[in-house]
Amino acid sequence: MSGIKAPASSVRSGSISPKRSQQRRVAAVTGGAGFLGSHLCEELLKLDHEVICVDDFSTGRLDNIQHLVSTPGFKLKNHDVRAPFDLKVDAFFNFASPASPPAYQADPVGTTKTNVLGTLNGLEIAKKNGAIFVQASTSEVYGDPVISPQVETYFGNVNTIGPRACYDEGKRCAESLIFDYARCYGVTIKVGRIFNTYGPRMRPDDGRVVSNFIVQALTNQDITVYGSGNQTRSFCYVDDLIGGFLKLYQSSMGVTGPINIGNPSEFTVLELAEKIIALTNSSSRIIHLPSAVDDPQQRRPDIRKAEREIGWKPSTSVDHGLKRTIAYFERELGKVSDSVALAV
Repeated sequence: MSGIKAPASSVRSGSISPKRSQQRRVAAVTGGAGFLGSHLCEELLKLDHEVICVDDFSTGRLDNIQHLVSTPGFKLKNHDVRAPFDLKVDAFFNFASPASPPAYQADPVGTTKTNVLGTLNGLEIAKKNGAIFVQASTSEVYGDPVISPQVETYFGNVNTIGPRACYDEGKRCAESLIFDYARCYGVTIKVGRIFNTYGPRMRPDDGRVVSNFIVQALTNQDITVYGSGNQTRSFCYVDDLIGGFLKLYQSSMGVTGPINIGNPSEFTVLELAEKIIALTNSSSRIIHLPSAVDDPQQRRPDIRKAEREIGWKPSTSVDHGLKRTIAYFERELGKVSDSVALAV
């Protein structure tokens, strides 16, 4: 991106600091015990990185990383990213933030602080170490869009004083800080905008539409659709999403983003509910509740930039991803159902 200075401490690839080029690379993952962060920690270990998982377990879960605790090269740091901290790292992955509306609206001031102060503290670590800073931004920066699909050059339509603004504006401010650190201090940055993602390790109670519908269907409860259900979403399976971030991380230094990382396959919330009922062989009924305030009516990524600049696109079909996610929630709920057994 024009106007962004290359840091003197980076080599041409933009992904290895020369002072550690002959050693095992160290990556910090904030929010590392969360849904996405735990998958990222796992994949970075497979890439032979040392991984420092930073989490205060406000929404993350020890169960998500329990299998990694005894892995060589994995370290856990219990810390709230809103408070300054210090690490020696080659890469800093900023994945700390509540992401579901019930979670981030439960403490809106804390959510804003996590996204602004947490990002600022991480940028200071990246600046000090000459490390790459990788940001988990969000499609929520587009708000309730008036164009579809959403392209990275679209500035969005966000209600700055609504109940979702703590998350939407927190992420927008974070992006501003990140690009200013690149311009002012030469920090190497990578910004990915996440579109709705689902998969194993989602919290059963996190309030997001996929987890809500699956838990309700598996327990034969009414499936609650907010509003008409004609609002659209595009869901990306977690393996694809993490693969996109790793490609972004490993891309050349000139690839800064923002880059949309999501699945452009778009369908309505009602279609999702019906699909999950069919896959679980559930007797659940669909009921409608009042629309949520500022709920986006369309969500679909334009991923041409991701295809062009990092060579990425999703490969997991919705049906396959949902089957794997349903199987996970069955285990979480202690259920066994032959009708939704995973077909490999």
